[in-house]
Parts: sequence; structure tokens; C-alpha cells
Amino acid sequence: MNNKKGKYWHGLVFAVYLVVLCYFLFFAEMFGRTECIREYRYNLVLFKEIQRFWDNRHSLGFWAVFYNLAGNVLAFMPYGFYLPILFQPIQKASFKIFPGFFIVALFSLLFSLVVETTQLVFKVGSFDVDDLLLNTLGGAAGYLAYLVVRKKGRSHEGA
Repeated sequence: MNNKKGKYWHGLVFAVYLVVLCYFLFFAEMFGRTECIREYRYNLVLFKEIQRFWDNRHSLGFWAVFYNLAGNVLAFMPYGFYLPILFQPIQKASFKIFPGFFIVALFSLLFSLVVETTQLVFKVGSFDVDDLLLNTLGGAAGYLAYLVVRKKGRSHEGA
């Protein structure tokens, strides 16, 4: 597959990912996104919600804790994975691990900030600094996965 066609398909997959992510973040009934809340809900204390979920893991159940903690990380991994594929400046910075890593982490944080602020303004969820942290970690983990895949791809080309 040539580079232009590959970039098209990667861009299409990324766009579908963003649509699905937005559905889960703003409209999914299973996460209570359709219920109308009257007051603003937010958490500005780092680790407060993570600690609350962990402390109550037995009463909440495995899946509630998993969706909140691991789900926030996993949901943003494709974001961090596809950014360097689709945007040449990040890809060039990837030759040195730290500049690319910090660029993707910053973009993940900014995108997460937009999501959390939108949830707050439209009262579909809550603004949570713990989500900012977990989403940013997810984007960074996705970038590290990109580096592994890229390195494996290069090692197969040379073989």
C-alpha cells in the first residue's frame, strides 16, 4: 500500500475512532450520558476520584472500577497511536523519543481538557482532573505502542 493510500486509511480509522469516542463520552446511555443533570459536577483534586473508586472497588464491582480507571487510559491509546502516523511533525520528532512523547502527551492533555470542559458545560458527565491524568497517560501509552509497532515494522523491512 502506498503512503498516500495508507495515510487515507489511517485517517479514516482515526475519524471513526473519534466519532465512537465522542459517542461514549457524550451520548452513551450505559455511562449515564443521556440523563439531564441540573448542577455542575467537577473534581479539581488530583487522585480524589481514583482513590474513591479504589476504596469502593468491592461495593462498586470490578467493571465499574475498570471502566473508570482503565477505560480512561484505554480510550485514549488510539489517539496517541494515530497522532504520529497522521501528522508528519510528530513523526519526525519521534526519531528522538522524548520530543515525540511530550508532543503526544501535550496534545492528549489538551484534547482531554476540551472533552472534560465540554462535559462540564453541557452537563453530560463531570469535569474531573483524574480523567485528565488518565486520558493523558492513555495517549502517552498509545504513543509508546506506536514506537514499538514502528520499530517492529522497520526490523521486518530489514530482514
